[in-house]
Amino acid sequence: MSENTHIRVAVIQQPAWPDKDKSLAQTEQLLQEVMASAKPDLVLLQELHCTHYFCQTEDTRLFDLAEPLDGPSAQQLAGWAAQYQVVIVGSLFEKRAPGVFHNTAVVFDKDGSLAGFYRKMHIPDDPGFYEKFYFTPGDATQLNGNNGFTPIQTSIGKLGVLVCWDQWYPEAARLMALAGADLLLYPTAIGWDPGDTEEEKSRQKEAWQLIQRSHSIANHLPVLVANRVGHESDPSKQSEGIQFWGNSFIAGPQGELLAQADAISAQSLYADIDIHRTEYLRRIWPYFRDRRIDAYDGLTKRFLRP
Repeated sequence: MSENTHIRVAVIQQPAWPDKDKSLAQTEQLLQEVMASAKPDLVLLQELHCTHYFCQTEDTRLFDLAEPLDGPSAQQLAGWAAQYQVVIVGSLFEKRAPGVFHNTAVVFDKDGSLAGFYRKMHIPDDPGFYEKFYFTPGDATQLNGNNGFTPIQTSIGKLGVLVCWDQWYPEAARLMALAGADLLLYPTAIGWDPGDTEEEKSRQKEAWQLIQRSHSIANHLPVLVANRVGHESDPSKQSEGIQFWGNSFIAGPQGELLAQADAISAQSLYADIDIHRTEYLRRIWPYFRDRRIDAYDGLTKRFLRP
């Protein structure tokens, strides 16, 4: 990591379409704008930003959207990283092998090189979010011997990249923190069932933000969250589709909100972060010192009652 621990980070939220060129054109426009106005060191994009959120239905034809890690979409991201000299965290529908597909976050360093990737570990399967049909979970242990929750080293620090459904699990954030992450990043695609009441929509959104801010507090790490916006219809006509709620945000290492987007706009946001503050906070709030690692065996069990 650079000796300069002050970095500027940015998040982009946008609608997306089945047409990759159209989706990436919007990404490029927003990237150009935030690079011109803020000159961030890092830009986080939302989950599956190259296409619509296709997991509302189960359709084998949609596997054609997948690309390898060095495919056209990854090459586009790598080109932007080198052009703007910025670390870019993107999201791909990855074809790893015949019949093996992943929801994969990719990290490109400022020179355009692939710094690393993370394959989504927690895969949901709910009405409108049929991800188990498409995605194989990431490997619990990687070929290099690392745990699946391993930060990615970049020129600006170690990035603890997790993806959407991972954001509800404190275990994932803690393992990234224990492995030395300087930041937690969550590319996301989450929204409302249009049939929900306004009260229920509010509860869901507030819980979503609160759980991620709690990861920040519990681990004393800044958190970046990128979510999409816009309504995407259900091709099967079995539901009213999903209204993605945006509200992308950046939180500091005590959960404080540094920047937040609205619920409807394609936009970027940014904030300045001092990575060194994590060590300061861990000295005066020593959660890591006082962890009872001798008493946590139960966390490796599915359930503790018959």
